[in-house]
Amino acid sequence: MLVSSPVQHLLSRERELLGDLQAFLESQGAPPEVIDHARTATRMLDEAFLLVVVGEFNAGKSSFVNALLGAQVLPEGVTPTTDRIYVLVHGDTPGQLEPTRDPFVSRLTHPLPSLEGVALVDTPGTNAIIRQHQALTEGFLPRADLVLFLTSADRPFTESERQFLTLAARWGRSVVMVVNKADLLETPEQAEQVRTFVETGARGVLGLNPPVFLVSARREQRGGDAGFAALREALRDRLSETERARLKLASPLGTAAELLGGEERRSEAARATLQEDLAILHDLERQRERHRETMRGELDAQLGRVGRLLSEFEVRADKFIDDKLRFGNLRGLMNSRDLEEQFRREAVAELPAAIERQFGAMIDRFVESNLHFWEDVQALLIRRQPSSEVARTRFSYDRGALLEGIGGSAREQLATTTEHQLARQFSQDAEDAMKGVIGGLAGGVGLGAGVGALIGATAFDFTGGILAGLTLGSLGLLLLPGKRTQAHRQLRQKVAELRETLERIVRREYEQEQERADARLNDATQPYIRFTEQQREQLGSAGERSAELRSRVEALQAEVARLGKDVTAPQPTQ
Repeated sequence: MLVSSPVQHLLSRERELLGDLQAFLESQGAPPEVIDHARTATRMLDEAFLLVVVGEFNAGKSSFVNALLGAQVLPEGVTPTTDRIYVLVHGDTPGQLEPTRDPFVSRLTHPLPSLEGVALVDTPGTNAIIRQHQALTEGFLPRADLVLFLTSADRPFTESERQFLTLAARWGRSVVMVVNKADLLETPEQAEQVRTFVETGARGVLGLNPPVFLVSARREQRGGDAGFAALREALRDRLSETERARLKLASPLGTAAELLGGEERRSEAARATLQEDLAILHDLERQRERHRETMRGELDAQLGRVGRLLSEFEVRADKFIDDKLRFGNLRGLMNSRDLEEQFRREAVAELPAAIERQFGAMIDRFVESNLHFWEDVQALLIRRQPSSEVARTRFSYDRGALLEGIGGSAREQLATTTEHQLARQFSQDAEDAMKGVIGGLAGGVGLGAGVGALIGATAFDFTGGILAGLTLGSLGLLLLPGKRTQAHRQLRQKVAELRETLERIVRREYEQEQERADARLNDATQPYIRFTEQQREQLGSAGERSAELRSRVEALQAEVARLGKDVTAPQPTQ
């Protein structure tokens, strides 16, 4: 319990701040371990002061701790002997191990009055061969109130140590640098070189000058070491009631500052992700417009081919009329059935089948192009992976679900809209439209047969008219040139109707299918567009809330730094 009134006031405000921070992180959907760090920061206020020893496994951490405590508490060896975190506390029973909530953390008691009010934590090496060991050390670091950072005189300040010290700096931890195995340094000049090297490296990482102590655990265990004497004196100052209270209050604030920094980085990454996503969606809209224009151009080309088929038919039909509607063919003109059959064979010929094939090619190209567009949509979304900064946040999960919805729409389109299905629907719609032009002649038959029926009706019209005229006898013969002219005119009218009908059918079906495709894409993208708008608003509000929390953290950090000499330290509760 903190008995000083100023400290109690700071403690109350700090608990409130940490509670607000946790609620803020939860509302933002922060990763689970981040929220857990916020909970741990609150619990730290009720824990004993944690003096955490870290360093590489070959830096002699266990022998250093034993020398510091003046007792053989931890096993020593040339291989990594610490495979878990040991929390050493003062107790009457030496070597008694007590389990904790964490299976990789053990509580070890030893009758050491120097540990009263302090828990000394021995961690696995920062460069442990077993990755889990290093993860244990890094995971425990945010709970530290004071870090004894141990390096070795024969390999001072390695790259892995620099990286770990960077992590300590991120969490705002107070650090004391200790160089063990100083007995390996043969001259004072060598010792000074090592000290300068470690000081320079630590200053580059921490941005300040932490104290550096050169010690020899071996010399200390064999009779005494001046470096250990200086270190103990410094620790007595650091572990005084006043300083312990200050560090105990400062450590959770350092955690709060780092958690807020992480949330600010995630928010910025989320903003950038949203901006990129919107750019992708806008590009998708541009691609859709380009796709529509491309399809219109292809449609005009396809209709041009149909037009050429009809023009070729018209030439053949004109020739047929000129060849058959003449005085030399009076006998043939008397047999209307035979005349119609000749017209179909010589003039119509392969026109219905050719138009049917052209329609098939047109439909295949139309379907292929649309499906390729949806494949491009799907491929585009698959590449949209979230930034590592926002991984495992609620933003990432919600965004992923909505993008998956768009991708699912693309997959559904690719899976359910086959060329056969769309071609069948297109052809059926075309046949229905043809019926409106030629009545019941095309009922129940294919598109090509419908075209043939319409052309057959043309033949029936002019051959029937000719026969009706010839029943007038010689007068009918005199009217034969007029009948030929009438047949040409009638043919052009019917071909024009057919051309107009086919073009109207194709353009209408094209527009309808494009509207359906656009509607499907809009239905798929609208939820995400709404999501981006909502997230922008939420990120704006979150930024204001984060700034307010950071202001409170910095104000408390300044007050904690100014704590006076009359502060009474917190009493351990574990």
